[in-house]
Amino acid sequence: MTNVYSFDGILVFGLLFICTCAYLKKVPRLNSWLLSEKKGVWGVFYKAAVIGTRLHVGVALSCLCMAFYLVFLK
Repeated sequence: MTNVYSFDGILVFGLLFICTCAYLKKVPRLNSWLLSEKKGVWGVFYKAAVIGTRLHVGVALSCLCMAFYLVFLK
């Protein structure tokens, strides 16, 4: 179990947030509702979705490395 207030907890939260927003971008109804704003507070969801779709290989490798770290090294 990771603590949110530790550095690796923040990394896990960020990776899960990016992966979730990238997945929600593929759902048409949620894409138009949640990811329509590109500025402001709701723009964070859009920006995370863009990072997740453009850097999908890097995000996937980061998720695998973080999973290995949490399961075997921590």
